[in-house]
Amino acid sequence: MSKVPRFIHVGTGGFGRHWCQEVLGRLVALGKAEPAAAVDIVPEHLRYAQEGYGISADRCFTDAREAFGRVEADFAVLVVPPAHHEQMVDLALERGMDILCEKPIADTMAACARVYRKVGAAGRKMAITMSHRFDQDKQTLEALVRSGELGRLHYVVGRFTYNYRRFGSWGVFRHQIPDPLLIEGTVHHFDIFRALAGANAATVYARSWNPPWGEYAGDSTALVIIEMEGGVRCLYEGAKANASTLNGWGEEYFRAECEQGTAVLDRRRVQVLRSEGGEPPAAREVALQERPAWKNAWLAEQFVDWLGGGPPPATTLEDNIQCAALTFAAVESAHSGQVVPVQDYLRRHLEGDR
Repeated sequence: MSKVPRFIHVGTGGFGRHWCQEVLGRLVALGKAEPAAAVDIVPEHLRYAQEGYGISADRCFTDAREAFGRVEADFAVLVVPPAHHEQMVDLALERGMDILCEKPIADTMAACARVYRKVGAAGRKMAITMSHRFDQDKQTLEALVRSGELGRLHYVVGRFTYNYRRFGSWGVFRHQIPDPLLIEGTVHHFDIFRALAGANAATVYARSWNPPWGEYAGDSTALVIIEMEGGVRCLYEGAKANASTLNGWGEEYFRAECEQGTAVLDRRRVQVLRSEGGEPPAAREVALQERPAWKNAWLAEQFVDWLGGGPPPATTLEDNIQCAALTFAAVESAHSGQVVPVQDYLRRHLEGDR
């Protein structure tokens, strides 16, 4: 693709406002993309697109189908609730467009599988923005573990605990849906496990519940054991109704136990620990990596470079379907009380009703 690709941005309010200002605004300023249309069902939210990347009012729409029907573009940016992802993907594919989508792929595994099959059949490119894995601290930890400096990876522990027990403290809808922790909290963290292990999940076993003081309709707490292909085990603690916030969004705890040392990420600080016998460990601070952009801004840049003939980003649909499978398999395990073989679970959905 020699020309600068044009995009239709669906969802400019809520988190879409961040996309307008920090993600798409940056792409436009770099000359890597041009806005073709902006869409939001709330007219007032369209001003964020006008302010963020300079789109004119006559190319702002409140109806997505109208926008896709009237405007020529190369790719769609989807920043809408997961339950609407598949509908927006359909509109983009009808117009022969590639797709950059907020996580998750869709709101159910069946919908994720349908999107996967549709995009593949259409021969289009699609990527999912897994922002947490591509933050500065997580990339530093991943590079350390994958470098081999600490020898072979043994197992990984992750922790994400919050005091968001009061109704509405984690957004009203999360207090009202089934499985809020597993559906809304774990997909980023499971992606980090996959990156550290360099492998997809073989099995998952999850136990989830909601304590009496957690003002949630669904389960706000979970303990999860994942075994990766290749044998690395992962242990996950997630909780949204604890008495204290130990490791909230952006400040998660991950500990990678390796053959020749322990790599620890805690509240954006990375350290290597080593000790002999029963002695307390000596800690070495690891400098965080530096680059011009992180998270969604970096992933969006990777995506448009891919459209222009560059290498595919790490978060292509083909890769991210594994994150979806692990997440929804964990939900199934929590409901059934059984270990779920993740690859069988994924295969069953991909080969399901067409």
